[in-house]
This record gives sequence, structure tokens and C-alpha cells, in this order.
Amino acid sequence: MQNKIILVIMDGAGYEACVTQCGYLEGAVELGQAQRWKMITATPTLSGPMYETIHTGLWPHEHGITSNEGMRASERPNVFSLAREADKTTAAVAHAYYHRLYVDRPWDGLRSVEHHDPETDIQHARFYSMEGYGAMNAVAPAEIDLCAQVTLLAEHHAPDYLLLHSCSADTLGHSFGGDSKEYRYQIWMIDNALSRAIPIWRAMGYDVMVTADHGMNAEQHHGGMEKIMREVPFYYFGEAKGPNPGKSLSQLGLAATILDRLGVTPDAAMRPGFL
Repeated sequence: MQNKIILVIMDGAGYEACVTQCGYLEGAVELGQAQRWKMITATPTLSGPMYETIHTGLWPHEHGITSNEGMRASERPNVFSLAREADKTTAAVAHAYYHRLYVDRPWDGLRSVEHHDPETDIQHARFYSMEGYGAMNAVAPAEIDLCAQVTLLAEHHAPDYLLLHSCSADTLGHSFGGDSKEYRYQIWMIDNALSRAIPIWRAMGYDVMVTADHGMNAEQHHGGMEKIMREVPFYYFGEAKGPNPGKSLSQLGLAATILDRLGVTPDAAMRPGFL
């Protein structure tokens, strides 16, 4: 079966924070409109390595991106490249790191924010840089604006695979800590925007998956082995049935899961999917 997929990555949003703050997502689970599992990430629990792990199904030590400072273009088969090779259309609303990974050209801060090229792995995109973010100014796009850009890309280009990547929870976590009111409130802000967007995306025919790349500890940090860093949620709005809700999922199975739902054969090196 071939489906269209929107994947939402709430950067830095840990499992417990989402379960306690995401009233819309948790309400959908309670009503049977969505399924939710705990997902265990790979390590090191850093953003760049996890973006590539999510899209290649490989541990960072296998795909070779093991730090944010070591970011480069992806060298392994990934969701974007395999979907494009299968004549699917890809799109993203995401941080500039995704441009570095899946758009094979230099980043131009004044031109690369809007991207349309059928020859690149991400074919249609709205990128943002968050240049200079910190406690003084998060410089994060509003969550509803990100959802709006996803909706417009879906309406204008009908991508088969569409990524929404929000950095705001990670930013507030680094500024105030993963046990702060600012961090928890921002996770709720993401949930609040999704409450208006997901029904529209579902009506447009998309399966919707919502997860995180990693969590955040109280010391404003991630990258290690703490449970609060490695445990993230995985919500699924769609018709497929996954494992028992009490079973923890591996982040490494997400790439194959997305491709299976798209009707695209995963790469042989990818871990098996779970839907």
C-alpha cells in the first residue's frame, strides 16, 4: 500500500515532557485517533547525528555523522534519496542542517531558505537558520507558521514525504533546562499548533508521525546516555497497526517504517520498520 507521510520532529522534546504537556496529542491517543509509543534513540544524542539516523536507519557510528561539528552531506541511502529514486516527491520545512544533509550545494543565507529542485533529495523546502539563537532571543519561527508552510507545500506540490522539523523546544531547553517552565511551555506550543494542523493534513490524505530526535536534561544538555536524553515519544495518526503500546520502539526502525508506508523498498542496511 502506498501512503503519503508527514513526519514531525520536535527537536529536543523528551518523552515525559511530551506525555505531560501535549494535551492534543495525548487526547488523540486516549480517544483512539492516534497511537503512541516510547521510542529509544541511538547515541550520541545530538541533533545532526539523529537527523541522519532517523532518515538512514543506521547508528551514527555506521553512517559516520557523530557530532554536530562533523555535519556534511549524507553519504548513505536515506528516506529522501530512496523516495526520489522511486519517483516520489519530497519536501521539508526544516533547519538548515537538513539543507547540508540532503541538498547537495552550499548554503546561502540570503537565498537558500526557499528551495525547489527536482534533482536534489529534498526537492521542495522552506529552510530556516536560527542564526545567533540563545537565551536573549530564541529566533525560532512560530510553530503555527511552520505548520502553515507545511500546509502550503502540501497544497502546492503534493509531496509523498514531507518533513516538519521544529527546533524551538531544543532551543528553550538549552537556554533554561529540560525541567524549566520555558521548555515545558514551548512543547505545549508545538502541540497547540499541531492541534490545528493535523486534522487538515489528515483530511489531505497524509499519515502523520510525530517524534523527537532526543530529549533534554535539567542541565541544559544532551548528547549522552541518560534516559531523559534517549527516551522520546512516537505518535502515529494513520490506519496501520503497530506493536503493543507497552513495547518500546527503536529510532533506527523509523526510516524503514516511513519507506514501507510510502510503498518504497528500504535499503538493505536499514533496521526493520515497525508499522
